[in-house]
Amino acid sequence: VVMAASVSKISVGLLVAGIVTAIFGIVLVFVGPIIVDDQIVKNVEINPKNDLSYTMWKDIPVPFFMSVYFYHVLNPKEILKGEKPMVEQRGPYVYSEKRQKENITFHDNHTVSYREYRRYFFEESMSVGNESDVVTIPNMLVLGASVMMEDMPLPVRLMLSTALTLFKEEAFLTKPVGELMWGYDSKLVDFLNQYLPGMLPTSGKFGLFAEFNNSNTGLFTVFTGKDDIRKVHKVDFWNGLKKVDYWRTEQCNMINGTAGQMWPPFMTTESTLPFYSPDACRSMELVFQRKGKMKGIPLFRFVAPKTLFANGTDYPPNEGFCPCRQSGLLNVSSCRHSDEIHSALSPHLLECPCFNMLGQRSVKLFFFLKSSDSPVFMSHPHFYNADPALLNTVIGLSPSEEEHGLFIDIHPETGVPLNVSIKLQLNLYIKRVLGIIQTDRIAEVVMPMIWFEERGYIDGSVLTTFYNNLVVMPALLEYMQYIFIGLGLLFILVAVVLRIREQKVCSEENDWKGQRMHAQHLFLGSRRPSTATVCRKSPMLASCAT
Repeated sequence: VVMAASVSKISVGLLVAGIVTAIFGIVLVFVGPIIVDDQIVKNVEINPKNDLSYTMWKDIPVPFFMSVYFYHVLNPKEILKGEKPMVEQRGPYVYSEKRQKENITFHDNHTVSYREYRRYFFEESMSVGNESDVVTIPNMLVLGASVMMEDMPLPVRLMLSTALTLFKEEAFLTKPVGELMWGYDSKLVDFLNQYLPGMLPTSGKFGLFAEFNNSNTGLFTVFTGKDDIRKVHKVDFWNGLKKVDYWRTEQCNMINGTAGQMWPPFMTTESTLPFYSPDACRSMELVFQRKGKMKGIPLFRFVAPKTLFANGTDYPPNEGFCPCRQSGLLNVSSCRHSDEIHSALSPHLLECPCFNMLGQRSVKLFFFLKSSDSPVFMSHPHFYNADPALLNTVIGLSPSEEEHGLFIDIHPETGVPLNVSIKLQLNLYIKRVLGIIQTDRIAEVVMPMIWFEERGYIDGSVLTTFYNNLVVMPALLEYMQYIFIGLGLLFILVAVVLRIREQKVCSEENDWKGQRMHAQHLFLGSRRPSTATVCRKSPMLASCAT
């Protein structure tokens, strides 16, 4: 009896524990995701108290590199005679990139302003070659200015040609990589900076990346996400502007998305990655391609749609970025310092000795990096995803998605990039211009000059911390809810089994007791004397027989 009571208490205890544990697990199924999401919201918000995300946002403590590839021109003399350009890719020349936000100011409307500075350091061990390598590329000052002057009167073009000859400027440059990147000595550039300051994007030496090193991308004001996490990292203002005025339509001038480093959390496969690029002077948008994993961390890969650099004919919404050429090209020169053109002309023009010789209109030739007529175009490397006609005009190009397609891998729950590879190409539209002898008989062609890749990825201690906080912990919480449900069901099952066994044992004991009593009854009944016998032996009971 004591043992039965003990088993009964155990089964009841297990049943209660099982029900409680199972209910707790079921509650975790619904509450767990809310807890995880709440932690993500707290960590993703731009807040100095959030060590992990704030440090990643402020200083970007992950490896970031810029790899530059030059298109070395193999046949410059033949190009001047009208033959098809032949190029050979040189590089990569790799630079480590340090990015840091400064002048960080938080505002009462849940926004924060900052300037992000970029610094580049050559990494010879990661490069194929050295900055002393000599390459030949088109001379942007000569060929770009020539195309701009095409519609001007012949005497003006002749005077331009004379001026270029005077400064010993030719159609192609052969210089070391380091000078082409960060600046080289040019009498023409010195002359312009002395008499027409502000006309060129740099006040010192002229180089393809001279204005990028030790520079910032402008004053960004973005939302912190404190009041609405769906707006975190989205741009509110850039240089005090809600929209730019470089392009021809309202849509193309819009500043959309983030600053291109982080995005709002809780993405789906229907999400896109909009961002504003000061270097391209426009907003861009990447689209979802596929799911994947990086060292156990789930990710969404976003890529550039084919319509990104499509012309207005193939994709009407891009009409505002025109005048356009073939699909796959974006005219980026119309926005580069365009607001400085007139201010640079007026105060210094009359002081320029070339004014009387060349005339006021010809002075504008030097604005090819700032004018909407400038023949500078951006594209994907090797004209990937561009009109095939562009490939047919240059020998030595072989586009492929793996090598030349840009992508961003995002952790969808947090909006944090895990792996980034942005690849873009700089091109110069060149052709023969009558009256400018430097162009000789050059055929009309969009000439690739360089392409570069900016890549970064989370690694080391940052990756470990990210993995533990945003992957391991949520996974443990998810596993715990199922463990609790499993344990609860197991406890309930054991309690039921014990109860059934207890009932079975009790039933067997009752059966055994019944059988025993029945046997005893039979045994006692077989030994009891009959009534007649008793009567015979007891005369006093004789009447019982009747």
